[in-house]
Amino acid sequence: MKKSYKYFGVLFIAVLFFNCSGSDDDGGTPINPGRTEADVRVDFQNLVVNTGINDFTLESNNENFFWDFRIIAPVGASSTNKRPLIISLHGDATTVSEAYKATACLAEPGLDGLGAYIISPSSKGFLWFDAPNQNQILALVDLASSYLSVDTNKIAITGYSDGGNGSWFFAQFYPSLFSASIPMASSYNPINNVGVVQQITIPMRVIHGSDDALFPIATTEGYVNDSNAAGSNIEFVTATGLGHLEPCNYVPYLLSASSWLEEEVWN
Repeated sequence: MKKSYKYFGVLFIAVLFFNCSGSDDDGGTPINPGRTEADVRVDFQNLVVNTGINDFTLESNNENFFWDFRIIAPVGASSTNKRPLIISLHGDATTVSEAYKATACLAEPGLDGLGAYIISPSSKGFLWFDAPNQNQILALVDLASSYLSVDTNKIAITGYSDGGNGSWFFAQFYPSLFSASIPMASSYNPINNVGVVQQITIPMRVIHGSDDALFPIATTEGYVNDSNAAGSNIEFVTATGLGHLEPCNYVPYLLSASSWLEEEVWN
């Protein structure tokens, strides 16, 4: 029952965002109704996803607005061997770049033991909580859950810097999509738009460098404490000696978080 409820929750939210109002320059719903959700689904189904690294460009539900993303597919995934799904959000989101392809630094080695699908999308210069990226992330989770061999009870989100803030955001506002969140080097204020710190209902492991000069550790730990006081279940892990510009050095901490997923969240 839990699996079915969670899966249809993903479908409902994705459809909602596919059909919400938007404009032709913000990545929202197309002004021209010629591009539909069904078109996106057909195009995704036609992607050839091989074991290992696959880089794709897919036209979104907004005509002429494209999603760029990497899918790293595990060995042996099948209808009888469904695998976890990890959404990995890159940092420096407001810069248009190919940062989503830099998975060899952190995501690949840090998540290696899970045998999971890893989807690393491009922010396209938007912050992760901006409408175009909410649309993209919700759609990619739904599409992957529908057409890849994904265990829908084992979907998590992680990210570094801006990506860490994004993984906080999706944990807070879209907990039905994910079973856990692992923000790294983040600084996300959990106060909602009415000035209240609301409980986050999925477990989180927040990892932060002790020497982070951009996002001071005391600030991030304070946000964690505030959220836990509201009833959240967040573990705070200090990455001793690490500054903000050292994502590759977070690998041991992400490996530990992967074990946490398997042993405490998904067990």
